[in-house]
Amino acid sequence: MLLHHDGSKPIYVQIAEWLENEIIAEVFKNDEKVYSQYQLAEMFNINPATAAKGLNLLADEQILYKKRGLGMFVSKGAKEKIWNKRKSETLTGLVRELVLEAKRLEVAEIDLIQMIKEAIREEGREQK
Repeated sequence: MLLHHDGSKPIYVQIAEWLENEIIAEVFKNDEKVYSQYQLAEMFNINPATAAKGLNLLADEQILYKKRGLGMFVSKGAKEKIWNKRKSETLTGLVRELVLEAKRLEVAEIDLIQMIKEAIREEGREQK
C-alpha cells in the first residue's frame, strides 16, 4: 500500500484503514497479533507515533485490543464491526454525495439507478 502524503486523509487514518483491509482479507484473524507500531513505521517509512495513533484508533473502536507487553491483537467480531462501520458510514456517505451530484446535474432517479446497475455489471465482468 502506498500512503498519500497530500493531506487529504491523515496518515494514521490511512494506516488504520489498511489494517482494517488486512482484517477483512483475513490476513489477521480473531485474537491474532497485528504489526507493532515500530513494524508499521518501518514498513511505511513513518514516525512510530503516527503508526501508534492508527493502532490506537482501532483499539478505541474495539477492532483491536491491547495485551500489556505483547502488543495489539484482533478483537473477536472485528471483521463484522468493520463491515458494519463501512456500510453505515462510508457507503451511506458516498451514496448521499452521489445523489446530491445527480440532483445538481439534473439526472433522473431512473437514470441514476441504471448507471449504478451498469457499474455493478462492469465490476462483475472485471472480477471474472
